[in-house]
Amino acid sequence: MNDQDISYDRFLNPALVDLKPSGIRRFFDIASEMEDVITLSIGEPDFTTPWHIREEGIHSLERGHTWYTSNAGLLQLREAIVEFTRRHIQIAYDPKTEVLVTVGGSEAIDLGLRALLRPGDEVLIPEPSFVCYAPLTHMAGGVPVPLVTREEDAFRLTPEALRAAVTPRSRLLILPYPNNPTGGVLRRPHLEAIAEVVREHDLFVLSDEIYSALTYGAEPHVSIASLPGMQSRTLLINGFSKAFAMTGWRLGYACAPAPVMKQIVKLHQYALMCAPTTAQYAAIEAMRSGDDDIARMRSEYDTRRRFIVEEFNRMGLTCFEPEGAFYVFPCIRSTGLSSEEFCQRLLREKHVAVVPGTAFGDSGEGFVRVSYCYSLSHITEAMKRIAEFLENSAGFPRP
Repeated sequence: MNDQDISYDRFLNPALVDLKPSGIRRFFDIASEMEDVITLSIGEPDFTTPWHIREEGIHSLERGHTWYTSNAGLLQLREAIVEFTRRHIQIAYDPKTEVLVTVGGSEAIDLGLRALLRPGDEVLIPEPSFVCYAPLTHMAGGVPVPLVTREEDAFRLTPEALRAAVTPRSRLLILPYPNNPTGGVLRRPHLEAIAEVVREHDLFVLSDEIYSALTYGAEPHVSIASLPGMQSRTLLINGFSKAFAMTGWRLGYACAPAPVMKQIVKLHQYALMCAPTTAQYAAIEAMRSGDDDIARMRSEYDTRRRFIVEEFNRMGLTCFEPEGAFYVFPCIRSTGLSSEEFCQRLLREKHVAVVPGTAFGDSGEGFVRVSYCYSLSHITEAMKRIAEFLENSAGFPRP
């Protein structure tokens, strides 16, 4: 047989072939090939990693710390994570048996799903939500079950919707709060009601709290793992990318009961051995001395958040006011365009990149995700162009 006659479908995993590429990256890639594009599409902080954190990474290299760490990560880092978690969400973990340092939060999600699911198990996923949950569930042999959240409920998962979706095959609930793309959060009363359903139906929870440090208002973030009886049935996911502007360092972590973590570490050691050593030393400094950095960046995001919500509402695109993360999710139904059409035309005609709401599940139709982790001047120019698009291209007059 000639090499050119090879049928690669015979070799490729059909489950992977059937997965759609990320809708977020698709628009980012298109925008990267155009000139004069203002992108509000990617959730990457525009802040540089704080100097004292970078410096610690540099010093680790100067000291020759270039070897593998233990599979679970440096013990000093796991101890710092435990102290950070105790300080911020009042939960205590054993750093030796209940904490794993991962290559980003996404690896922790992947490992958790593969460790917890059996073929055919149902995973309950509030939507709209981040793009990785359903594909990773498929790849772990599970069945994603979307739970539609609504703007009129502040994009919160309700206990009624959760209870109605539970079947005998339900195994795991993913709680993606603060939420990407909506900015919705679950406060303590909402979590208590959800926890009651979880205990009633003997579910396990994967709580993705990567945006927990970016919760706005007087009420601090609350983790479902901190509620009575919930730490023993929760896999807590977090990381350094969003809170500390450490996206390129590729570092996250997972906390879970020891019997669960034992299995997760097995997967991690066979796939990756350990997270990058230099990043781990930098992360120790972030955990120990980075609270002021979080507060400074959160304050700046809050200023941008209030500005961008006001601007969208002024244009006539109703915009839910997010209480967490760094995204807004304005409704564009009044333009008469679908989410995909809106984003394609805005990019083509005004060179502004945002993401269709459908990238985050079918229930995202009629919305677009707009990131405000960019400078205020960057956002201001983008808002100007969007307003011009509504006036001149879409035939949608501003009020």
